Amino acid sequence: MDESESDELDRRAFLKAAVAAGGAAAFSACLSREDTDVPRGPDDLSSHPARQHAWNRVLPRDDYGNVVAPRHHLLLYLDLQTSGRPTDADREAVETALRGVERAYERSGDGLLLTVGYSPAYFDRFDDPLPATVDVPRPEALSPFEDPAFDEPDAVLHLASNRANVVLGAESALTDGRSTLNGVDQPMANLTDAFEVVDRRTGFVGTGLPAQNADVDGVPSDSVPEDAPLFMGFKSGFEKNQASEDRVTIRSGPFAGGTTQHISRLRLNLDQWYTQDDRWQREAKMFCPYHAQNDRIEGVADNLGTDSAVGDCGDATDTARETGVVGHTQKVARAREDDSPLLLRRDFDSTDGGHAGLHFLSVQRGITDFVTTREAMNGTDLAEKSSVGQRNNNGILQYVRTVRRGNFLVPPRRLRALPPAAPADGSTGEDDAAREEPRA
Repeated sequence: MDESESDELDRRAFLKAAVAAGGAAAFSACLSREDTDVPRGPDDLSSHPARQHAWNRVLPRDDYGNVVAPRHHLLLYLDLQTSGRPTDADREAVETALRGVERAYERSGDGLLLTVGYSPAYFDRFDDPLPATVDVPRPEALSPFEDPAFDEPDAVLHLASNRANVVLGAESALTDGRSTLNGVDQPMANLTDAFEVVDRRTGFVGTGLPAQNADVDGVPSDSVPEDAPLFMGFKSGFEKNQASEDRVTIRSGPFAGGTTQHISRLRLNLDQWYTQDDRWQREAKMFCPYHAQNDRIEGVADNLGTDSAVGDCGDATDTARETGVVGHTQKVARAREDDSPLLLRRDFDSTDGGHAGLHFLSVQRGITDFVTTREAMNGTDLAEKSSVGQRNNNGILQYVRTVRRGNFLVPPRRLRALPPAAPADGSTGEDDAAREEPRA
């Protein structure tokens, strides 16, 4: 590694640490280390899509056509300052604050992407129930071997960008009342006029970041490949392993154009993964034994292109019985509808709390789709029919522990500021979903 490469890696580690720390000092430090020439958003925001979660069109793609996720992420968990129903003044403050940062930063990977979601607990304050077209129950344990705590704040704000200074600048403007952002005067309204920030979680994804930040508990510091985008050493988010934004969009009812969001906080324990398991075992457990036996994986798996080739892995039950190992991707691929995955993953690694972790964030049409996918990942049926254990040799389960779970409704943009449970149906439903994301 030459000096310029080392300097770049040090810079990336610094920026990740700044996002994790947060605050005005971290924002100022980022401005001194990053290019601050960030494109501004438009004065007229009517060109922004009806769907909050429609990110793919403004994100870059790699050489194979896979969407490249933003590098820096921030989750702010929010509670309303009142236990009653939100007022029109609360709604106006939230919407005004969000529009302020959208005018300051272009809606793109190098600018700012955001969503606001609301928990079932938030909607309990209304007399009317959520419509039947919305599938967002309260969170629960989803495997026989987990005992997670449940995240039930009123709302969660997800901020994402390739630039640490953008994430921190948006946070500062939304919560601390920054008067100017990226040369754009900010409104007097803040999220904190209506909300209290009750938790803050951060993370990162992308080539080099996991290796540069593997100085925490749960991962051997010298074992993560330098070009890996995630702590476990392989890439994810292959185009054909992801549901389309159209597939995860609610199709009818007053929340048409929205989606549901599940966020799990996962704790990683990768000492055995890197120090006891060999390359064959890691490939077999992450993908499938067929891939390991036939040298299908090169490096971090870039050679797979847009498809993890799980169709070559064979039947999961047969694999478990014949090899005593079954792959994570192989199991999850069983949860499909019309040959489409059910989830659109937007997860990212984290070192929150000084331990290696993953914030598993997915969007799907209904939380039932997430539950179905998680049940396939659990592989309980495979453990009952083979020598595969409940967790051992059962994909990556033995290396991952679910610490927290939360479910949220991400409304369409027109309802993102403190929606009622039964809003007037003003959506265009199918038309919105169909026009906003052409498949690559």
